Amino acid sequence: MSEPSEKPTVDTTVVAAARKPEKAMSFWDHLNELRGVLFRSSLSLVVAIGVVFAYFDQFYAALSWPLNHVLAEFPDLKFQLVTTTPMEVFNVYLQICLVGGLIMASPLILFFIGQFVSPALTDTERRAVMPFVGSGLFLFLSGCAFSFFLLVTSALRVSIQLQLAIGWGFNWTPAAYFSMMTWLVLGVGLSFEFPLVIVLLVHFGIMTTAFLRKYRRHAIVVIFIVAAIVTPTADPITQGIFAIPLYVLYEIAIIAGGRIEKKRAARLAAAS
Repeated sequence: MSEPSEKPTVDTTVVAAARKPEKAMSFWDHLNELRGVLFRSSLSLVVAIGVVFAYFDQFYAALSWPLNHVLAEFPDLKFQLVTTTPMEVFNVYLQICLVGGLIMASPLILFFIGQFVSPALTDTERRAVMPFVGSGLFLFLSGCAFSFFLLVTSALRVSIQLQLAIGWGFNWTPAAYFSMMTWLVLGVGLSFEFPLVIVLLVHFGIMTTAFLRKYRRHAIVVIFIVAAIVTPTADPITQGIFAIPLYVLYEIAIIAGGRIEKKRAARLAAAS
C-alpha cells in the first residue's frame, strides 16, 4: 500500500521574489496626480460657488446677522447700506460667492491634498498628522465663529456709538461692511491657529516649553500687536476681547507642549 504523497510546500520567499516589484512613480506620474488634484479642487470650488450664487439671498441674510443684531439695539437709528458706485453690487456678489465657495469647498480641497501627500507618509506619520489636521480645522472654525458672533458685533457696536456721540451721519456701503467682516472673520480664524504652530515647534524640538514660559510677557505684547492689526477698530474693548482667548490658547499650547516633552523624555529613557 503506497503512502500518500506529501503536499508540496510553497516557498513564500521564492513567490515574493518572483512577483514583479511595484513600479516607482516617475516625475510625470506625480505631475499627472497633481493635475488631477488641481482639477478636482477647482471643480469643487466652482460647484461651491454655484451653490452660494443659487442661494445668495440666504447667504446674504446670514452674513448680515451681526449688523442687524447690533442695529436692533438702536431702534431710533435710521440706517441702510447704500452703494456709491454702479459696479459695487457686482463686487459684493463676487466677494460673497468667492469667499463662501472657498470656505465650503475647503474640506474637500484639503481631502484631495491629503490623498496626494498620503503615499509619501509612513503609518506613524499619518497617525501623527491626523490629530493636527483635526485640531487645526477645529481651531480655525472656532476662531471664525468667535469673530462672527462676538468680535464683529462688538466692533460695529462701538463704531455706531462713537459716530452717534460725535453726531456723524451713516453712509456705510455693502462693500465696506463685507470687506471688514471677511477680514475680521478669516483673520481671527487664522490667528487661532498659532497655538498649533507652537505645539508643532515643540514636537520637532525647535522650541521648548521652558522658553515659552520665560518669554510669556513678550508673548502678551505680541498678542496685543496681532489684535491691533487684525481688528478694524482701535478701541481697547474689541482688542481685549480678541487678545484674551489668544492668551488662553497660548497657555493651552504650553500645557500641550509639556505633555509632548514628557512623552519624548519617557521614550528616550526607555530606549536608553
